[in-house]
Amino acid sequence: MLLSNLILLCDVPTPWGMYFQDSASPVAEGISELHDVIMYYMVIILSLVTYLLISVISIYKNNVISYKYMLHGTVLEVIWTIFPAVILVFIAIPSFVLLYLSDDVINPAMTVKAIGYQWYWVYEYSDFINSIGDTIQLESYVVPDDMLEVGQLRLLDVDNNLVVPTDTHIRFIVTSGDTIHNFTVPSLGIKVDANPGRLNQISSIIQREGVFYGQCSELCGTAHHKMPIVVEAVNINKFLEFLKDQG
Repeated sequence: MLLSNLILLCDVPTPWGMYFQDSASPVAEGISELHDVIMYYMVIILSLVTYLLISVISIYKNNVISYKYMLHGTVLEVIWTIFPAVILVFIAIPSFVLLYLSDDVINPAMTVKAIGYQWYWVYEYSDFINSIGDTIQLESYVVPDDMLEVGQLRLLDVDNNLVVPTDTHIRFIVTSGDTIHNFTVPSLGIKVDANPGRLNQISSIIQREGVFYGQCSELCGTAHHKMPIVVEAVNINKFLEFLKDQG
């Protein structure tokens, strides 16, 4: 068996999870890498501040009176002003690049419109129509606890998955029909507010097949926890079969 077949990927929230879900898009990979870079700088800062704190405590713990110019000066002030500024620059540059890439939507191959309601999602495949000439759309409701089948996840699985093709530039247009919701899929690096009367957009290229779970991330009412998001990424042939079944 190939090693690639032995790799277990985390595409769903797990109890006591301490890190990101496994990435399935370039933006999600960028978010994970940016997090790791920032953590590297945070370790450096924590170590330096801890060292300075211990040094100050050890020097002054027995001193009742200390002369203010004994260990302070212009050079020290300049150093601890410039050093944090340089670190912020190193953090800001990749942050701005990632922010630009996640907001950049150029020539998408297809568009999916996600509309949030209390408390379910409606997905419209804006580029495709069925046999009667209407835009293909589906409603996605959470599977009730008493209807869960073996292998399904409580409060995460839905009756209709959002099926999309892999290796395709997809534009997601997100809006709401009532209150503010949020369309969030961590493995794809997607997190977009769904505001009534406004269209927000984000794009993604899903790099592998799989089922990716997300949830509404904006408090939208009493059943806020009951409007999960399930994106099922398949190859182009299976996606065409899915569209044919919807017609």
